[in-house]
Amino acid sequence: MEEIRVLENEKLRFSKPAMRILENEHRYLTYLMDEWHAIVLWFEQHRILDLEEGRKQLDKLRTQIIDFRVSLKKYTEKEEEHFFSMLGTYIGFEQGPLVGIQEEHREIEGYIDHFLYQTEGDLSLLTLDEIQEATKNAGEAFEVLTVHFIKEEAVLFPMAEQQINRNDLTKLCDKLNTLIS
Repeated sequence: MEEIRVLENEKLRFSKPAMRILENEHRYLTYLMDEWHAIVLWFEQHRILDLEEGRKQLDKLRTQIIDFRVSLKKYTEKEEEHFFSMLGTYIGFEQGPLVGIQEEHREIEGYIDHFLYQTEGDLSLLTLDEIQEATKNAGEAFEVLTVHFIKEEAVLFPMAEQQINRNDLTKLCDKLNTLIS
C-alpha cells in the first residue's frame, strides 16, 4: 500500500493530456514490474536455494508476468497503433527514434516469451539451473523495459508535445484514453 501512495503522489511531468495518459501508464506498468522483479532479485540473491522453494517462487513469478503481459500488450498495441502512427506523420517512420523504440518492443516481447516458453508445463520437472536460467530472461525484460520507458519519456513524449498540433493531440488523447488493466 505504501508503494501505491508514492506513485499516486508523484507528479506527472508532461502537460498534454495524451502524454499524461502514456506517462501514467508507464507508472502503472512500472509498479507491476517492480512486483515481479522482486522475485527475480530473490533468485539472484539466493544462488544456492531449496529446489521446492525455487519452484514455488518461479510459479509466482510466472503468474505475475502472465498478468503483466496482458497490460503491457494492451499498452504496446495502443502506443504503436495511435501514438507512433501520429508522431510518425510529424517526424517520419523510416529512421530515428520510432524505429529503435519499436525494435525494443520486439526485444521485450522476446524476453518475456522466452521466459514463458522456458517455464511452461510442469514446473516440478525443472532443475535449479533451468529455473535460474529462465529467471535471467525475466530480469533482462525488466532492464530493457526500464530503459525503454526512460527513452520514451526523455525523447518521444517531449517531441510529441512540441511537434504534434493541438487538434491531433486531442484526437490522440481520445484514442489513448482506454484501460490497459
